[in-house]
Amino acid sequence: MKLLKNLSIISTLCMVFVLVGGALVTKTESGMGCGAHWPFCYGDWSLEMFIELSHRVVSALAGFLVLFLAIFSWKQIGHIRETKFLAVISVGFLVAQGLIGAAAVLWPQSDFVMALHFGISLISFAAVLLLTLLIFEIDKKFDAKSLHIDQTFRRRFVQITIYVLIVVYTGALVRHMDSSLACGSWPFCNNTSPLSFQFHVGQWVQMMHRLLAGILFVWTWVLFFQIRKSYYHSQVMYKGWMIACILISSQVLLGAFIIFSLGNLLIALMHALVISIYFGLLCYYLLLSYRSTRQM
Repeated sequence: MKLLKNLSIISTLCMVFVLVGGALVTKTESGMGCGAHWPFCYGDWSLEMFIELSHRVVSALAGFLVLFLAIFSWKQIGHIRETKFLAVISVGFLVAQGLIGAAAVLWPQSDFVMALHFGISLISFAAVLLLTLLIFEIDKKFDAKSLHIDQTFRRRFVQITIYVLIVVYTGALVRHMDSSLACGSWPFCNNTSPLSFQFHVGQWVQMMHRLLAGILFVWTWVLFFQIRKSYYHSQVMYKGWMIACILISSQVLLGAFIIFSLGNLLIALMHALVISIYFGLLCYYLLLSYRSTRQM
């Protein structure tokens, strides 16, 4: 079991590097750093080539680690009902992510197609994270199995998780269209003329993402106050959703600082990391909601 725990930690961290590395490739426009070649890398050494090659190596390593994690989890904790489903999802979506990345190199894709890449990786990461939580028996430590989530909150958790994927897609679209600095002000595209809507395409995409992200911010905090009222004595619900609020607030601030810092790369990568952790937390609540359904 110790080997499985170590493997789960390494696999989760590796998936984090895959997510952040993918964002780095996009932000530095290194997608063609290896030329139109996949899986091998040819061409003159450059920073773009190093970034793209590093991302491919890390992604390949993550593929093997997640595959081993799925197999060993299936064998050792397969009696936990969610294990097999999460194992299939983690491997399946990681393979899909790799194929989309390969297709982007071999056959140029539109920005709208490439924006799917991050979301698919995010689902695989969430599945690996949930497997890790099952392996470490987080539920037992927080007595989560005794928790019953009523139908109203189960429905809200499903809705907000789906909505997050939409927000993530628009954020990825902003990066792939190189529209991160399309609007020079925040929170409006032009603070001197906040009601002006004479935008070009990049600015429309940027403002659509800001609007959807703003709704997500408000939605998360509203859910927190509702959870505090109904589940104040549940540590996993109350404190867990408090963490979700901290994450989404940090996400909004990081989005603003991207503009204020004129696209600072480190801030942009932190922006991708925080939303990944936030999404993983939401998926944990989906897991708890599923268990509540089975208890009925």
